[in-house]
Amino acid sequence: MSPEIYAHTALRAAPLLLGQHLVRRTEDGDIRCRIVETESYGGAEDKGSHAYGGRRTARTEVMFSSGGTAYVYLIYGMYHCLNVVTAAQDDPHAVLIRAVEPLTPADAERMVSYRGITVKKPADLSGGPGKLCRALRIDKILNEIRLDVPGGPLWLEQGASPETLDIVQAPRINIPYAEEYAELPWRFYLRNNPYVSVNDKQASSFRV
Repeated sequence: MSPEIYAHTALRAAPLLLGQHLVRRTEDGDIRCRIVETESYGGAEDKGSHAYGGRRTARTEVMFSSGGTAYVYLIYGMYHCLNVVTAAQDDPHAVLIRAVEPLTPADAERMVSYRGITVKKPADLSGGPGKLCRALRIDKILNEIRLDVPGGPLWLEQGASPETLDIVQAPRINIPYAEEYAELPWRFYLRNNPYVSVNDKQASSFRV
């Protein structure tokens, strides 16, 4: 995957990450997925960001790394979320990976086994940041690893060109605390993809 993506701001990188492949290496073999939904968290000025106001804590310090680092955190004491840190060192941008689609039936089967549930529809498997992390066995052990190094426990590979995809944009999910930033259309996803977590009827088309 082009290293230039990691150098962009989160708002620029979020739609560019759509269609790219997320690879998780497990003891049972590699799992490959296509990224189909992302959210941008755009720097110290974004009231939805963990690093709003330049906040540096033990948890957010990884957001100040150079682009290409994984930021994995826990929410509600039970769900992990995977983010791709972007932009330059000390400029805290991150893209939340909200949904992925397994590339093959074998990948899907392995993900279902890791979820340990009956999957009635695709979004049940990996439509949502907590769901995809469970399906790929992603937890805080993977926090701070480099995603631009193939062959590790988790990395990104070149997939489809975003210019060829039918992308829409809509407000981010469940961030009312972000005040005027809450309704900005900083969530991006593939139109009509069954793995997307939430389809917004008011979503608008987006061209990369």
